[in-house]
Amino acid sequence: MDTAAQRPYPPGSRPPFPTGAQIHATALSIAAAQHESGAIPWFPGGGTDPWDHVECLMALDVQGLHEPARAGYDWLRRTQRPDGSWPSRWLDGTVVEATAETNHAAYVAVGVLHHWLSTADDEFLARAWPMVRDALAFTLALANPDGTIGWARSPQGSPDPAALVTGCSSIHQALRCGVSIADALGADDTSRTWEAAADRLQHALLHRPGAFVDKSRFSMDWYYPVLGGALRGDAARERIDRGWDTFVVPGSGIRCVSDRPWVTGAETCELALALASVGDTARAAELVASMQHLRDDDGSYWTGLVLTDGKRWPVEHSTWTGAAMVLAVDLINAGEVTGRVFGDPAGELDDLEDVAS
Repeated sequence: MDTAAQRPYPPGSRPPFPTGAQIHATALSIAAAQHESGAIPWFPGGGTDPWDHVECLMALDVQGLHEPARAGYDWLRRTQRPDGSWPSRWLDGTVVEATAETNHAAYVAVGVLHHWLSTADDEFLARAWPMVRDALAFTLALANPDGTIGWARSPQGSPDPAALVTGCSSIHQALRCGVSIADALGADDTSRTWEAAADRLQHALLHRPGAFVDKSRFSMDWYYPVLGGALRGDAARERIDRGWDTFVVPGSGIRCVSDRPWVTGAETCELALALASVGDTARAAELVASMQHLRDDDGSYWTGLVLTDGKRWPVEHSTWTGAAMVLAVDLINAGEVTGRVFGDPAGELDDLEDVAS
């Protein structure tokens, strides 16, 4: 393998921003990895988890691949457990990790809202409603008294109350999306319950840092309060600026872990999504361009790169890396649906209908 082709872009160079044809090729590479069941694995031959699966479905919808996206949501409806959760990992259709993670369950609401706004398919929304309702009910059943959400329930049914910044930020976004879905369907009582839970969780994320497990070494804990919509405006931009030099490697992307010598494409593009959601599209575009050294000829993306030796690691083409890139580019280019879901998912119902129509 030619390591020279894997190295980051040299200082002073301007890496290319992906073209429309390249973005579509990436979406096709995600669809090509989809199982006949509708599940999308992390990479061909790899496992599947609900959160990354939904992220991939949103990328398919961005590029107009609505049928494979719909098949993915049908798979989620078929595999949801009676308590509203999903196992955290399948491999070749078999559950290999039965733990139920709250952020996995909640994220279904983000994807369902995105698909409905992308397709204006009211029948889909009605079919998906019980799945969303039960998923968020499971998530809120693990709420702590301080408004945070415990991260998981064990296969034996024991809740783990430990709250994670990244997971709870994602759940915050999901609850806001759930409010929009409930409003669209006239489920007013449910909407108010979810909105109150989102408010409590947002307050905890902004004002109770000690309530969360310290994972500040990880870049996701840095930008996810912005990506999940808990932090907006000047406060969001200040948070991003404070961590910039710790995590961003110019011309390469961002570190997944602050004290480890590798950059990862998905985290780079999620940071770009966070930046674009608060209007900083210039830096968002630079970040997306900087991770293009991970692109392969078929449009898929390697997961990451080790800075010390220029080798790709892990040695896999991850569907969720490509999905994050597609979503980031769409938001940078002012994609209306992605902008609503990652910007203001709890907007007025009339606005939602305008987007969906």
